[in-house]
Amino acid sequence: MRTGCMRTFKFPLIIAAIAAVSLGTAACGSDDSSSSSSNASTGQTKPVADVGSLTGRSTAVTLDAGFVDALKQLKLTPSPLGDASISANGVASFPITGGNVKYFKPGSVSPFVQGEIDHAGSGLQLKGGGKTVQLTDFVVDPGKSVLTGKVTVNGSEAAASAPLFFLDGRTLKPLEVNDNGTAVLEGTTVKFKDESAQLLNKTFGVDALKGGLEVGVAKITINTSA
Repeated sequence: MRTGCMRTFKFPLIIAAIAAVSLGTAACGSDDSSSSSSNASTGQTKPVADVGSLTGRSTAVTLDAGFVDALKQLKLTPSPLGDASISANGVASFPITGGNVKYFKPGSVSPFVQGEIDHAGSGLQLKGGGKTVQLTDFVVDPGKSVLTGKVTVNGSEAAASAPLFFLDGRTLKPLEVNDNGTAVLEGTTVKFKDESAQLLNKTFGVDALKGGLEVGVAKITINTSA
């Protein structure tokens, strides 16, 4: 993963994964056109939280009802891959396997959430119309407010690192630091990137998926110490 501003997927959530936290998950982007990092120097500004090596926990996305309905109408069947899981109440979870995070007081630097969050060994599978798409190894890039991942179509790699979701951080809640040694970034809205929407439309022979379509709301939970 990379550095930047980060923001912390019922069942048909898989397409959401045509993504990943936070999972997605970012804290700086406001819309797809503004997803590039401002690259502002942090100078001597001290971060509120600084975790140099992420040691676990997860990125979870609660799927939007409209998105779930769209998957049903398209007759696409989702399922988790590897260490991922999808709960009965519509939350897709992906274990965090590495990365780093710095969180600054909002307004003190831009982006105010920096780092990267890796989710190796997990992902989502989407099946329909005789086609199978697998989205794995999600990486949250806060600096670009984007979640990328490996895309495999019918067993063949289509992209090693494709932009899957835009992470709209305008809805991000303040950082929550807990007594149990965890910190939570919650509230980032996960939306389809044009690239992932077009890929799925082409693969499944549909045209219903659009860039900007809301997938759900992300919650990233990290350990604050080893």
